[in-house]
Amino acid sequence: MFLSLPTLTVLIPLVSLAGLFYSASVEENFPHGCTSTASLCFYSLLLPITIPVYVFFHLWTWMGIKLFRHN
Repeated sequence: MFLSLPTLTVLIPLVSLAGLFYSASVEENFPHGCTSTASLCFYSLLLPITIPVYVFFHLWTWMGIKLFRHN
């Protein structure tokens, strides 16, 4: 069963924020201990950066579909 695009648009940011809060609660040295790429904390800091990128490309795809259908 595949999830619909609006569901994924809401679900992906919520999962990424949950991962960030989990890393903040588990890691003792949260902001400074996240410099190693082997730690889970490093990737949880990348997740909030990916949210605006995800939203931008989601809207860009939607706009491209709208322009294609109306021209």
